[in-house]
Amino acid sequence: MDAPPEMIAVDVPRKHYDPAELGLLAHIYRGEVYRSTIWRTRLDQTTNWAVVTTGLALSLTFAGPSASALPLILVGLLVVVFLMFEARRYRYFNVWRARCRLLETDVCGPLLRGEGVRMDGRWNTLLAQDYVRPRFHISYVRSIGRRLRKNYAYILLVQAAAYYGKLAIHPVSAHSWQAFLDRAAVGPIPGLVVVLAGMVFHGTWIAIAIATYVYERRVRSHGSLISIA
Repeated sequence: MDAPPEMIAVDVPRKHYDPAELGLLAHIYRGEVYRSTIWRTRLDQTTNWAVVTTGLALSLTFAGPSASALPLILVGLLVVVFLMFEARRYRYFNVWRARCRLLETDVCGPLLRGEGVRMDGRWNTLLAQDYVRPRFHISYVRSIGRRLRKNYAYILLVQAAAYYGKLAIHPVSAHSWQAFLDRAAVGPIPGLVVVLAGMVFHGTWIAIAIATYVYERRVRSHGSLISIA
């Protein structure tokens, strides 16, 4: 015998989260904020190392009339190593940052406007997939470009200015181009080779910073922060 129509259960798709699920989302958000804060601290550590070592190299290079400019060359390479460490850490930080931002825009924002949190199939699906299959949301090269534009470009610019300033004016002004190149020589390596290598070195990081900036401007308007690019 068939059940009366009023007894038939209708599977109506849910559109909003219940209070218990909202509480879970609150705990998820708190956890992601904590993780992003921890990784933000780790980013600051590598930047501090780069600043301290650059300052030490400046002190050694300008310590006296006979001091060599070699510490500034070596510190430039060391700063690149710190940059690579920090870019790797930034990829992890960006995972937690993207999740926090998604929760802020699609959970906190609607709640504060009194609209409730809807299961719209977009943000919640993105977040669920990111938890089930976690992955980086930014490439290693893009992370290098971001850290360059935020911090390391300024450190490397100071290093470059100090190095070429050392060659040009310390302890006295170089009276000719040949005198400048003679100061730049490192052991058996001619000064011209050292100067050209420095120009290539600084030109490379400038090109990376600009190229990644142009690329990010192009893709910034496409989709969520939780994506591979």
